[in-house]
Order: sequence, then C-alpha cells, then structure tokens
Amino acid sequence: MYDVVLLTLGSERDAPGGRGSGGACCGGAAEAATDPTSQTDNGQTDTGQTDTGSTSPTGTGQAATSPTETDPTGTGQAETGQAETGQSPQAQAGGDTERCATERPRVPVLACADALNARGARVEMVTARSDAEIDAVLARLDGPVRPDGLTWPDPDGKTRLIVATANDGQLRAVLRRLVRRYAPAPSKRPADLPGNRTLPDLPPVGVLPLDPARGGTHRDLAAQLGLPRDPAVVAAAVLDGTPRRLDLLRNDGGSVTLDGALLGAADDAGRPLHWRARVEVDDNILTDGDEPLLACAVANAGGYATLDDVTLLTAPNPADGQVEVAVAVPVVVRSAFGRKRVRLEVRRARGRAVSVLPREGKVPYLDDGVEGELTRKRSWWVEPGAWAVWSI
Repeated sequence: MYDVVLLTLGSERDAPGGRGSGGACCGGAAEAATDPTSQTDNGQTDTGQTDTGSTSPTGTGQAATSPTETDPTGTGQAETGQAETGQSPQAQAGGDTERCATERPRVPVLACADALNARGARVEMVTARSDAEIDAVLARLDGPVRPDGLTWPDPDGKTRLIVATANDGQLRAVLRRLVRRYAPAPSKRPADLPGNRTLPDLPPVGVLPLDPARGGTHRDLAAQLGLPRDPAVVAAAVLDGTPRRLDLLRNDGGSVTLDGALLGAADDAGRPLHWRARVEVDDNILTDGDEPLLACAVANAGGYATLDDVTLLTAPNPADGQVEVAVAVPVVVRSAFGRKRVRLEVRRARGRAVSVLPREGKVPYLDDGVEGELTRKRSWWVEPGAWAVWSI
C-alpha cells in the first residue's frame, strides 16, 4: 500500500484574512526571483498560426483587472524586492483573495485522510509554511541518484502526494518547487531528456480543492480539468487512478504557469487603462508595441478565456503542447453616417513560446491568480506533458 502525504500550504502569519496566493503563503520564504535552473527557449519553437477577429463589447468599461502586487513566483517575494501592497484584483478575473490554511486541518483534508486510512494507506498530514518545508515533502518523491549525478522522481515510488489547495496559486507554488528540484541546469542536461523539454516527467499530484464553490463561477483549474472535489473521490483517484499528463508553462522569471496569465488593468472607476507592449508568439508579432492594448492573455488552460463579454481565447487545451495567446486592441471605426466608435479587435496565435516586452511603465497582471507587475520582458514556453494529476 502507498504512503500518502496530504500537503496543506500555510502562512507564517497564520491569521484570519491571510492571503492564499501571495504573501507568505505558497512557500513564503524569501528567495531570488530568478531561477538558476531556468533558461530561455533557444530555438525550440514551432510556427504559430495567427488569426484576427473582432468583437464589440457592450459598454465602455471593458478592461482587464488591476492587480498591484509584484509577485511573479507566487511566494510573496516581489519581483522588485518590495513587499505586497495588500490590494486584490477583481474577482471577475478569478484573482479574489483566499484565506490561508491554519494549524487546524480543514474538514476536506480530514475527510480525505479518513478515506485513505480506510483503504489501508499510511497517511501523513503536513502544513508547510516555507519553500524549505515544501521541499522536505517533495524529497520523499526522489528516486535513486542517477549515474550522471542527477536526482529525478522515482517512477516506481510508493509515496504519493495530495496538495490541498485554496486556489490555483497554491498548486502552482508546489509545482514551482518540483521544477526547481528536478530541472537540471543547462550545463548538466542529460542525453535522455526529450528535445522539447527542460525537465523530466514530474511526479503526479493529487489535487484536493478546499472550497467547493471554486468549481462554480470562477472555474479554477480543478474544475476546468474535471477533477473530483469530493475528498473520498480524490482519495480513490490517488490510490486507484491513472496519471493524466498536462503541459506546463515555464518562464524566464523563474516561475511556472498552470492555467494562464492575464495582463492589463482598469482604474478605480472600471475604465480600461491602455498600455503598450510588443507581443510575439514564435515568429508571429501580434503587436509591435506602437498601438494601445486593453488586455493580453497567455493561456495553457481556459481560466482567462473571457473578459467581461469579450472572448479572448477560443480553445485553450492544457495537453496540446501549445500556448494560446490573445491581445485585445481598441480600434476606432466610422459608421456609414461618419460617427466614430471603438471596437475591440482580438488577435490570436498559438505556438511553443511567447514573449511580452512592455514599452512603458509597469503592466499589472494575474498569473494563476497571483498578482504582479511586469516591468521587463517576460517569456513563457511550453513543457509538453511535464506535470500530471491523478484522475479516475
């Protein structure tokens, strides 16, 4: 039978109202924003196909959310080294504030542990409040040291991991630590690593959503993937299910993306804020940075497929080996009577890699629900089938 670790992410602050996707949660230890194991995509891209469409949203307040924190890694460490501001994005984009776990295990965690114990599994419940504590749990998934000196996940291991998540940012925090643990440095890249990957297959993860409501309006990643939310069914998936492999987005800021990122903001009155950036998908240029943008979506899955009544993404698929990107550009047109109006032109492309280069100031964004501000070029690239979830 299996040893199962039920991992809950806590906070060093551990007080009501603590943040689940920023702050000290999700591995709150301060660390450099640049991952020493990360690397840019060097020529491993396919040609993305660009399509252009237009849509006319109703009203004039069509804008992305207005996050203000700078937390590209999901650890509470700001990209610029500054502390979080405590402001939260609009719930419409899925970035609403969640409470951190506390010392007392949540009811779904206890129910899942009971279901696992009833099946004969050896269960340990762990609350991690730092990256070091997350790493201590992940070390149990290690395989024997390879002849080349690398330690990769044990494909035949008897330890299985379930992550109890209050939001997608917490799940991302664990995956980020898995990547840092198992991705070899470019200078140590082994010959048996697939040419389109920078890391080996990561061990499957069981996902236990702590808030059933997240499967409704906001559509968290578990809901998008059709994963079970009932603790007993989650336990059965981990013990009897099969791994479902999914794509992972890595970025040159040292973090990962499971669902997607949404760039753009609105002011306090809900009016869209225009910004400029050069957006490239493989060899395709969606915008060169000379025209105003309202939003840009970088998608592995469909969490940011729509913005108000505007369809940004058509069919994001977290297992197709491609990233889908869309930009919303306001275009002034004249009617037959000479009247001016503004419509949104949505340009889309798919490919292996995407880069966003801000032309001026800071660009607020949400990445798996974690707030940040982009101040320099950011590149994401696809790691096909790099991570997995246990599913029935």
